[in-house]
Amino acid sequence: MFSYLDPTVRERLIAAGTLFRIDRNGQRIDMAAPSGNGDTISILGPIPLPLDIGGRTLNVTWFASVRNTELKKVQELADELRAADAQQSFASLASAMAVNSVLLLGDPKSWTEPLVRVHSSCLTGDVFGSERCECGPQLMEALERLDADEQGGALVYMSGHEGRGIGLWAKAATYLLQDAGENTYQANRSLGLPDDSRDFSDAAALLKYFVGDRPIRLLTNNPKKIDDLGAHGIAAITPVKHVHGVRQSNRRYLEAKRGWGHRIDPQDIGDD
Repeated sequence: MFSYLDPTVRERLIAAGTLFRIDRNGQRIDMAAPSGNGDTISILGPIPLPLDIGGRTLNVTWFASVRNTELKKVQELADELRAADAQQSFASLASAMAVNSVLLLGDPKSWTEPLVRVHSSCLTGDVFGSERCECGPQLMEALERLDADEQGGALVYMSGHEGRGIGLWAKAATYLLQDAGENTYQANRSLGLPDDSRDFSDAAALLKYFVGDRPIRLLTNNPKKIDDLGAHGIAAITPVKHVHGVRQSNRRYLEAKRGWGHRIDPQDIGDD
């Protein structure tokens, strides 16, 4: 799938109101206005997206988002290829552009303190079903809780957060280091990488747009996530514990998270 939009399709989507742009304060910007420093976010949606969760259908509304600094590079390359009639080179536009997602459940107009999950992408857990972490069960449980909640809420899926921001290739290397005896944070340090390099500024901008200034109940055990969102203007946060998918195969990983500061009690990861 190419990561650009043909100009004629782009104009159709803009006219329909399904392609729009927001700034870092979550405010809509005129699509015809100059992008300035490019520090804005383009959003596609709303898109009806029925999900199969444990054999039950959840009807959610999907919005896809991308930073315009990344989108601009792809669009410029597409223009060059189109001008050169280099159609065979368009495959190069399937770039690793970080496209984040927002899934909405319930009626946002009725929200007073919606339930929110900001979920970092985890191919091994979310897609493969790996039991080395708890990411997959956390994602599924978050959707279930959003669906069951009286107000509903939003799940923000951050695609550029694999391995706490180090990427899938480095994450694979850390798994080998963990198998040799290091914990998840020690393995990052052995590679010369930060313990956690995730950037939550895009998540904050998306929450400002979709939730506004309403307080949120955030499904998280990670105080750093709360602090980072707060630093980007999401201040009224009530943390809601979110421990799911505990297994013998990931207890050491969860113990490392607890030691690093995650709000996980010993009984949450006790014996079977």
